[in-house]
Amino acid sequence: MTQALRAAIYARFSSDLQRDASIEDQIRSCRDYAARQGLEVIEVYSDRAVSGASMMRSGLQKLLRDGQAGGFDVVIAEALDRLSRNQADIATIYQRLQFQDIAIETISEGQISEMHIGLKGTMNALFLKDLATKTHRGLKGRALEGKSAGGLTYGYKAIIRYAENGEPIRGDREIDTGQAKVVRRIFEDYARGLSPKKIAEQLNREKIPGPRDGYWGSSTIHGNRERGTGILNNELYIGRQVWNRLKYVKDPSTGKRISRLNPESDWVITEVPELRILNDELWEAARNRQGALKSKNTNVPVWDRRRPRFLFSGLMRCGCCGSGFSKVNKDSFGCSAARKKGPAVCTNMAVIRREDLDGVVLNALEHHLMDPEVVQIFCEEYAAERNRLQAQANAGRSGLEKELRQVTGDHKKLVDAIIAGVPAEQVKDRMIELDARRKDLERQLSSSPAPDPVRFHPSMAKTYRDRVGQLIRGLSDAEGQEEAKEALRALVEKIVLTPGPDGEGLAIDLHGALASLLRLAIGQPLARAGISHARSGNDKKSAAADSHSTDIIEEIVLVAGVGFEPTTFRL
Repeated sequence: MTQALRAAIYARFSSDLQRDASIEDQIRSCRDYAARQGLEVIEVYSDRAVSGASMMRSGLQKLLRDGQAGGFDVVIAEALDRLSRNQADIATIYQRLQFQDIAIETISEGQISEMHIGLKGTMNALFLKDLATKTHRGLKGRALEGKSAGGLTYGYKAIIRYAENGEPIRGDREIDTGQAKVVRRIFEDYARGLSPKKIAEQLNREKIPGPRDGYWGSSTIHGNRERGTGILNNELYIGRQVWNRLKYVKDPSTGKRISRLNPESDWVITEVPELRILNDELWEAARNRQGALKSKNTNVPVWDRRRPRFLFSGLMRCGCCGSGFSKVNKDSFGCSAARKKGPAVCTNMAVIRREDLDGVVLNALEHHLMDPEVVQIFCEEYAAERNRLQAQANAGRSGLEKELRQVTGDHKKLVDAIIAGVPAEQVKDRMIELDARRKDLERQLSSSPAPDPVRFHPSMAKTYRDRVGQLIRGLSDAEGQEEAKEALRALVEKIVLTPGPDGEGLAIDLHGALASLLRLAIGQPLARAGISHARSGNDKKSAAADSHSTDIIEEIVLVAGVGFEPTTFRL
């Protein structure tokens, strides 16, 4: 009797689909599919609320590792986009599984081949582009009619109405009297001299819900005048709707959407006097206080303008509320939420001088994050975990080898029986079955070799300190300053600043970025920093070693566990 193929199920829902039951629905459908196909489900992998735009998903990575160890023969998913929405990533997943002789089958597409990977990915991209064009056209029609063509603006509420055929009529809205009163108050307070920060603090103190029922912040109020964002810049409050001022594109490296300002000729402007909340006098009073719109035209590329101005900008976090730290005066940083949203949100008013922070963190990076004793513990723990994973892989491999010996022996016995005079017709089918199984086992064993042992020697702590010292010295070099800054930033996951017991001073918890720390420690370049080693054409072995070490480092980050990451230090 032919043994059923072993199947693994993969299910995922992304953060934009907030329904946890979706995972169970997918798994149930995949189990039904496996039963119809005569497949034996031996493992289920899943990622909850994780975007398919990234390969760094714990469930997917575990599936790929177990597949490399020969744990199953088929991967089942509801549809190809559950494995990945990115065409390049799905091609990588397909190639890795094919190398292990593992098939992919989906309920939607059936057995996946190279044609699905290429053509379906291209068709999906064209479909999404066409859908975006049609959606934009429909929204423009709504905007021209004075209807809402996007999210609901603070100060208004949706009108729920239905057409004669029962379809909802979308885009109608009316003034929300309670929120409109808050809008007028904001403009009045701002016109008489109160800052957006003070206005936000007062609203939070009175527990008045902000947009989307969140807290008020100064940026929610002042926004960006050029982009028309923020309460003070929304022309809908004077009965003038401006649509298509911004467009949104996805950054392929991060999967995040970023906004860009459209040319003014693309804006769709519609008069909607019935939605006016403010009179012209109050609007102009606020406008006059804002002053003339300052042009931001510059020849500096966007990616350069977005570079952090200070060494650890964007990496600091408040230990009380989790908000970011930003410049509060010429030389110091403080909690943004405490200053922009007030004590109702955060009471951390402690500050730290930029020079003091830089000095303390740089000293910790060089002398504490890769302490030799901690690295020794890390190496021992990592070796133990690798041994455990190796034992699992070896157990599976041993089973395959044992079955191969059995199959080969049975086949030989049948050959001997034919030689002894047994009619070949009586054993023909069994011999064909055994021979097919033998070839299948040999293929599995050849495509799943035992992993090479990987060791991180404790002396890498010295290599790490030497390289960090070089980077710190590079901060004073005009030519290499930006590269050194980016390399040092890549070593830091976050810096948490918490007020002391008496409310004075700040305790600093430095969290290192494990993958970057290890890359630096074993002498690898930090790709994030744009730093690389020059190699000659004869350095293929070195390149291969770097590639292999990179795979191991990614595995450590995903698998090793927080328990022994040498990445946090209290200053």
